[in-house]
Amino acid sequence: MSALIDSHCHLDHFTDEEIPGLLERARAAGVGGMVTIGTRLSRAWQQKDLTRFDRPNVRVWCTVGTHPDHVEECVVADADGIVAVADDPRVIGIGESGLDYFHGAEAVRPLQQARFRAHIAAARRMDLPLVIHAREADADVAAILRDEVETNGAFRFVLHCFASGPDLARAGLELGGYISFSGILTFPRSDALRAIARDIPQERLLVETDSPYLAPVPRRGKRNEPALVAHTALRLAEERGMTPGHLAERTTENFTRLFSRAA
Repeated sequence: MSALIDSHCHLDHFTDEEIPGLLERARAAGVGGMVTIGTRLSRAWQQKDLTRFDRPNVRVWCTVGTHPDHVEECVVADADGIVAVADDPRVIGIGESGLDYFHGAEAVRPLQQARFRAHIAAARRMDLPLVIHAREADADVAAILRDEVETNGAFRFVLHCFASGPDLARAGLELGGYISFSGILTFPRSDALRAIARDIPQERLLVETDSPYLAPVPRRGKRNEPALVAHTALRLAEERGMTPGHLAERTTENFTRLFSRAA
């Protein structure tokens, strides 16, 4: 049986003293690797440094990028700067980047969109996957993705912690993207999201925790960590009529295909 991969977590929210135990609990839960995701390019060194916890039985990779909530403080503004920061063998992807209209003031939206496009350009140039954050901005995320692909060519990406509607899911799939589900999938009021998850082609599925946030049922409200991706994977398998082993095998194959630098 393939080990699960937590395709999106934030290990920089844990202390160095906590991480060895976190890794051991992940291994015991059948998790064979995790990606710690960058949210500020100015702190990319933290994500790179966290890969020192990489182990043969529990891999630790990283991405670098600036979350849309932090675009105003971002000192690295263009694709050249992002490429320079990401040009490191420890980095297997770009992001997270995207659009967040829930937290961001309307005046910041043009800046979010410009930074999103810069991250897309960097991902395309480096042939690395882009980790996309979308919150209450489905239409604009889809429009930018379509425009970028039509104008400048395809690039690899994943819509992470997917909690959007079917229109963005369809757009992402049509453009070659992957869809990653978090603990939100297990929440009682997530029936519409589970309906979307049942229809995603199995070759485009990923699972994640987004830890330390969004712990799945039965740990909802607690601090999340990579080991708990097993609960999300189990619910996703149940919804799709798959065995947990088959779900783990397929999502890990998908992760390896998308994040091809992971080795």
